[in-house]
Amino acid sequence: MIAAFIVLFRRDLMLGARIGGGAGVGLVFFLMLVTIMPFAVGPDMALLARIGPAILWVAALLATLIGLDRLFQADDEDGSLDLLRMSPLPLPLVVLAKGLAHWISTGLPLALAAPFLGLLLALEPKALLAVTGTLLVGTPALTFIGAIGAALTAGMRRGGLILSVLVLPLMIPVLIFGISATAAALSGTIPFMTPFSILIALALFALVSGTVAATLAIQNAEG
Repeated sequence: MIAAFIVLFRRDLMLGARIGGGAGVGLVFFLMLVTIMPFAVGPDMALLARIGPAILWVAALLATLIGLDRLFQADDEDGSLDLLRMSPLPLPLVVLAKGLAHWISTGLPLALAAPFLGLLLALEPKALLAVTGTLLVGTPALTFIGAIGAALTAGMRRGGLILSVLVLPLMIPVLIFGISATAAALSGTIPFMTPFSILIALALFALVSGTVAATLAIQNAEG
């Protein structure tokens, strides 16, 4: 079972790299959003540094949505999903492996690129560290929340817009506490660990509930 999990995980990592619709497109979109925002805000560097963490988080959330619709759709189209349903590997572990592979190929590069893009927003080192830490914790939550919508829209052609409408409201708490943790690290008015602990709890909850909900959606689609 462990070997099957690892094989599926590696397969999805390689497919994500080959297709080119994962990390590459997400990073380019992330870079475009972060680059455009200074032109919209203007030359006020103090304002830009103050809203910079929120810009990075919103850009990461939107970039995460790119490619989520293909998480299960490609396997559904070529029949691989039917084979995965019949495989000895339990379906929740199938969903978990695919979700982790998708996060490593899309969400993790966004978190690692955040410190470099934060320099464009005049963020101080403390803010860069806080944004990176919160994105490392928060992007898995975004991925597994998105997996619910991906499972529900797997059989739809061009289901990306519907997926976004379904999962964006569920992603708002992650966005709120990700930005709040960064603001706490900068202002010091509240302890950083207070919102950060809630963000960790949301990530763990999304990991479990997203896996279970996506599994149920795939099973219902089978029926």
